[in-house]
Amino acid sequence: MAKEIKKTESKSGGIPAQRYLDPFSAMRAEMDRVFESFLGRGFGRMPALLPSLEEGPVVPDIDIRETDSEFVVEAELPGIDEKDVSVTLSGGVLTIKGEKKSEREEKKQDYHLMERSYGSFQRSFEMDETIDADKVTAVFDKGVLRITLPKRPEVTPSEKRIPIGKG
Repeated sequence: MAKEIKKTESKSGGIPAQRYLDPFSAMRAEMDRVFESFLGRGFGRMPALLPSLEEGPVVPDIDIRETDSEFVVEAELPGIDEKDVSVTLSGGVLTIKGEKKSEREEKKQDYHLMERSYGSFQRSFEMDETIDADKVTAVFDKGVLRITLPKRPEVTPSEKRIPIGKG
């Protein structure tokens, strides 16, 4: 691999000095930009200033499954209270909103520590128009939100076996 060489004047006697440019500097700068766009400014440079995972952005993991009779949406929301979550279905769009609030206070003889972290999220999904909006249910149990979206009976596929005859 060839390295680019830049010649500069040295301060001692005018003899040119050679300086090598790092061929990976452009790639490193681009990788820094990508990581900063996902993880916030300063990633990889000042680890002491990075927030802990508990204070990071709240992005719940979501699974969506479809059966013949319904859609099931499950969102993992650990550490979030049921009262801080809302679910809406409007115009065929299912929206899950929530906010995580965390406070910690510790008092000892020689120090007083108080930490607060907040984070909100909103996830929206365009649902199939076969959903029966009047029968949608949501259950929150042990940090998992489970939304059941039944399909209207007239659109539930039925299977009919067709006999094959000889020609």
